[in-house]
Amino acid sequence: MKFSKRLYKKPGDFFDDLRFVLSRPRLVHAVNKNKVISHDFMERLMLAVTSVNQCRYCSYFHTGQALKSGIDRDQITDLLAGEFADCPQEQLPALLYAQHWADTDGHPDAEAVQKLEQTYGAEKAEVISLILHMIRIGNMSGNALDYFRYRLSLKGV
Repeated sequence: MKFSKRLYKKPGDFFDDLRFVLSRPRLVHAVNKNKVISHDFMERLMLAVTSVNQCRYCSYFHTGQALKSGIDRDQITDLLAGEFADCPQEQLPALLYAQHWADTDGHPDAEAVQKLEQTYGAEKAEVISLILHMIRIGNMSGNALDYFRYRLSLKGV
């Protein structure tokens, strides 16, 4: 049996994500207060990245947060399956970007970054990027915990 969840490819990637988040305290505060984007939008972004990285802890936690923000169960199921058909149209470009961002391990195409900034403006695009870095830290940390448990179970030997 092989461990198949996504992990950071190199330790420096974790520190790059952490540095990105910690270097933007004003934006972290804005995200926590839902000042730039709504809570439901943030949860959709979190679930879009989590659908790629497959962290069960983040899936569980952000499903609860999404329900609290008013997202219905069917849409949450779709988000966790990587499907965005029932999402608000104005959020769709960001959700597709989030999925691409996660698929490329946080290294999206320059054209995708430019399109995100053109669609949402510089500040909102930076907040979206901040959220993506935040959830990747959570996803990869949860997956690392699962990997540790996997190795302890001797299945990884």
